[in-house]
Amino acid sequence: MSIPTSTDVLVVGAGPAGSAAAAWSARAGLDTVLVDAAVFPRDKTCGDGLTPRAIAELQLLGLEDWVRSHTVNQGLRAHGFGQVLHLPWNGPHHPGWGSAVARTELDDHLRSVALKDGATGVEGARAVDVRMEGGKVAAVVFKNDEGTFEIACRRLVVADGVRSTLGKVLGREWHRDTVYGVAGRSYMTSTMSDDPWISSHLELRDEAGDLLSGYGWIFPLGTGEVNVGVGTLATAKRPADFAVKPLLRFYADQRRDEFKLSGEPRMVTSALLPMGGAVSNVAGPNWALIGDAAGCVNPLNGEGIDYGLETGRLVADMMASQESLGEAWRATLVEHYGEAFSIARRLAGIATVPKVVATLGPPGMRSDFLMTLALRWMGNLVDDADRDRSARVWRWAGARSIARDARPPFS
Repeated sequence: MSIPTSTDVLVVGAGPAGSAAAAWSARAGLDTVLVDAAVFPRDKTCGDGLTPRAIAELQLLGLEDWVRSHTVNQGLRAHGFGQVLHLPWNGPHHPGWGSAVARTELDDHLRSVALKDGATGVEGARAVDVRMEGGKVAAVVFKNDEGTFEIACRRLVVADGVRSTLGKVLGREWHRDTVYGVAGRSYMTSTMSDDPWISSHLELRDEAGDLLSGYGWIFPLGTGEVNVGVGTLATAKRPADFAVKPLLRFYADQRRDEFKLSGEPRMVTSALLPMGGAVSNVAGPNWALIGDAAGCVNPLNGEGIDYGLETGRLVADMMASQESLGEAWRATLVEHYGEAFSIARRLAGIATVPKVVATLGPPGMRSDFLMTLALRWMGNLVDDADRDRSARVWRWAGARSIARDARPPFS
């Protein structure tokens, strides 16, 4: 297929955010081109978990049956400080189930949905620059094996992930004064691959037995394998002071018997994660950053797929209804995520102090009520329509938190 020279909507990055934006844009009747630096299928560092909030977005895309053909889980099994709690997914306006699909398959399928909806796909082309005219992006410059080329566009959606090379060209800046994530992931064979619970170990220790400000996870994939990973929280003042990949292997060895793990961890990868909207310059007159590129990652659990799918839909709705993005898009991100991100990253920042984790962890894990609330908040399961007490408390805390932020989300 020849590469288009111009389009109404140009989407750079074909992960969940970019593919969702392209799918919804094409469904709205806009000429859409979806470009990615990789050739699909391709892998991405991720826990592969799909929370009920992500499931809700996949349902809107018409993919519920496809997701249900994979594994289905009913909640979180939380381990730590001598306790094991089974916490069902909760949230009155979200599905009562979750799933987990390897990103190699999930991203490839979402991209194929966007192409079936009418978007034109271009693979193996890396965005390296933009051409500006009158303060707007007139075209994006790409490089592939054959050289460089341009695709002109009326509007540009930047969905090129946590590093966001194109976002940097447009002035995007990641601020590390608030909490960010460091995570590693692998795959292992397990006879518990069909376990109906995802597991998280909230008491993560290194080889010396010292408590770390992080967590480990084991997510069943229903394929004979599980996703095994570790993550920790850090700030510029309190950076992570250990190597992620050795810690992941140590964690896997600790859990080998309990979770029937066999073989060695494979496809071990790691990544840094900007979280909680800790980026500025997320939009211009005719361009917008979405998903991971906009720092839309939950500071309490590292989840970003749900926000990617949501922001892809929201930006497509905006492009279909109005010409200008700019401040309108930033305001939309603040409206939907600002307060929740603010309080979540404030709490996560406290959790970067191991002494605090050691003090609060044991009493927290002894309370089903507190952990159920924590799952609701950590799992992004508070909806704007929720009026119950835990939702009201979360919004109340978020409003007061963002009012005190030296740098609010997306600023």
